[in-house]
Amino acid sequence: MVLYVVMAIIAYAIGSISFSVIISRKMAGFDVREKGSGNAGSTNMLRSVGKKAALLTLVCDILKGVVAIAIALLIGKINSSVDKAILVQIAAVAVVIGHTFPIFFEFRGGKGVATSLGVILLVNWQIGLICLVFALILMILTRMVSLGSICAAILFPVLTVFIHEHYIVDGNYIIFGIIMAVFIAYNHRSNIKRLLNGTENKISFKKSEN
Repeated sequence: MVLYVVMAIIAYAIGSISFSVIISRKMAGFDVREKGSGNAGSTNMLRSVGKKAALLTLVCDILKGVVAIAIALLIGKINSSVDKAILVQIAAVAVVIGHTFPIFFEFRGGKGVATSLGVILLVNWQIGLICLVFALILMILTRMVSLGSICAAILFPVLTVFIHEHYIVDGNYIIFGIIMAVFIAYNHRSNIKRLLNGTENKISFKKSEN
């Protein structure tokens, strides 16, 4: 039980490193949360700071998920008494919560999509790639990052029902998938309202003048 709690704390701390804030302050001299949508994520970085900053943020946020899962696997290897699948799932949820509510940055973070992608790619590379391609296709067709992110999040638990191979650790991931999907959808609640109203913002690769 103690190891599960320790893992949750470690993963949450990793998630709480808000690279978008660090990078925007370093590269542009302002906190990205003060610009655009106010979100500490790659899309707002693209709009408010530029492509290079957005790409760097995206990679770093994905790596947070990867590192958290890697640590869970390491702990599981060191102590064989723990359920490795549960340890991985705790790490995954905690790192995404940390990204959304970072203790180091006034609990104002991003929506968890990139970090979730890092998690899913490590948990099951096949499901991760399917969700990624699905999201990218929707984003390209609609130019709406939120739509691709939400739909891919919903697709994730559906795929766990039908795909039973390629998991990094054997276990039941259906409930975990539902939790992740609900959390991502909740973080996009304002986007969902705009999607329903037909007023959602479309992505542009031009730097805004904020």
